[in-house]
Amino acid sequence: MTRIAFIGGGNMARSLIGGLLATGLAPADIRVAEPLAEVRERLGRDFGVVTFAENRFAVTDAEVIVLAVKPQAMPQVHGELRLALQGRRPLVISIAAGVRLDQLERWLGALPIVRCMPNTPALIGAGATGLCANGRVSPVQKAQAQHVMDAAGLTRWIDDEALMDTVTALSGSGPAYFFALVEALEDAAVAQGLPRDTARALAAQTCLGAGRMLVESGEDPAELRRRVTSPNGTTQAALESFAADGLPRIVARAVAAATRRGAELAAALDRESGA
Repeated sequence: MTRIAFIGGGNMARSLIGGLLATGLAPADIRVAEPLAEVRERLGRDFGVVTFAENRFAVTDAEVIVLAVKPQAMPQVHGELRLALQGRRPLVISIAAGVRLDQLERWLGALPIVRCMPNTPALIGAGATGLCANGRVSPVQKAQAQHVMDAAGLTRWIDDEALMDTVTALSGSGPAYFFALVEALEDAAVAQGLPRDTARALAAQTCLGAGRMLVESGEDPAELRRRVTSPNGTTQAALESFAADGLPRIVARAVAAATRRGAELAAALDRESGA
């Protein structure tokens, strides 16, 4: 039995709570601190978990604390938690985007901390999450963190925290790239005469099917691409157009830009917190 406290009861917390309950964790072992009364009431009604308006009450006796708040909320949160956690060493799991381990340690103290970068498909249990841990996290706590995040989908450990900005740029921001591609496919098909609802349905289902093939087959995407591409056929014509327009370079520049911005946001958080 593991007692888990969530700081923040928003959509990501809801997804993780629902997933954890599905694994057999009892509602009585989950506590949530959420300032909005309406959100607290909905969490209690939907999941049967205990909710609090103040963070300090939620973390009492918790073995695992999940920081499910936005980065800009961290200064207020860590001030409250540092006092509440004096003399204790629970595992802290942060899903606050861009907040580094050293920042969390400076704010919360010498605690075992796991930094996570989930993405929005976690809301439907189909997420992709990168995790990295500080040196105080034990093997048991590492397994606890993975169990929590497994509730939202696939997880992968990252040994070098410097690569978490790349994880953010790849899977954290990646759903937006996918949606942009579907928008472009839909618009292109409409321009060729298809009704918009038909274009959207076909584009979305095509991307869903292609994603499932990639995940479930376990094969290299280049090999799957080759199988779809008949010599001198329609697919080859489209791929040659992509290549002529520099698609690989466009994607590489976009991921690099997102990676840089992740580092910039962490630095800005340092400045705002007076570090």
